[in-house]
Amino acid sequence: MQYFDELFLNIRARDIIDILIVAFAFYKLFMLIRETRAEQLTKGIIVLFVATKISEWLELFTVYWILEKTMTVGVLAILIVFQPELRRGLEYIGRSRFFTKSFAEIKDENLNEVVDEIVDAVASLSRQKIGALIVIERQTGLSEVVETGTKVDGRVSSGLLINIFIPNTPLHDGAVVIKEDVVKAAGCFLPLTDNASLSKELGTRHRAALGISEKSDSLAIVVSEETGAISIAENGSLARYLDIKTLKKILIDMYKPKIQRQSFFIKWRRKDEQGEEK
Repeated sequence: MQYFDELFLNIRARDIIDILIVAFAFYKLFMLIRETRAEQLTKGIIVLFVATKISEWLELFTVYWILEKTMTVGVLAILIVFQPELRRGLEYIGRSRFFTKSFAEIKDENLNEVVDEIVDAVASLSRQKIGALIVIERQTGLSEVVETGTKVDGRVSSGLLINIFIPNTPLHDGAVVIKEDVVKAAGCFLPLTDNASLSKELGTRHRAALGISEKSDSLAIVVSEETGAISIAENGSLARYLDIKTLKKILIDMYKPKIQRQSFFIKWRRKDEQGEEK
């Protein structure tokens, strides 16, 4: 208690300011990381750091030596792995947006409305056999993808989504990115999957949907231009030939609060002419 008494008595105003500045900087850094894949990588680094300290305290010398060497080499690896995030951070500072970022949140009462608008748009596009690619952002930010397209920042509506994908319009070839209940951008470019075992009948939209699902936790909805079939991609897996009822259930589950959210990805297999699953 005497130590704490002396500690508080010796705290100066400049010390409090110093602590607040550091706390604010770490808060803003965390908010910036939330917009990228760096969040998951940071968690992994923290786990390694904690494991290193625990092995040191428990005198697990071999484990500690391995983890310590890994952390030493990891400093260089961090600079390589986080290069895109470091670049984006400097860009935000240069545009004076680093300290003004905000995040939209969907209201519970609007959940069914947002889901219905997306489902209605997908159903209409499917009936008309109009190709579409809709990416719904979840925990991993997609700011890098949004920057490749044309910003929309419009409320989600079936009319807006349908008009974007009408053939021969400027944005119909790219992907639409939705964050919560807002269409962030259209005509976006997505990374293609490197999976060489995919069926040859899958086109660029399906490969792009798989690509973004491999690099983030987003959900991608694809409408085939040839057949009008509806597919979803999530965690590097593709589920094809979904009906509207199933799609609506998946979206409702996805938009639930984290505590209520369940694993919803249902794997579908294409049936052959005899009705047997391949």
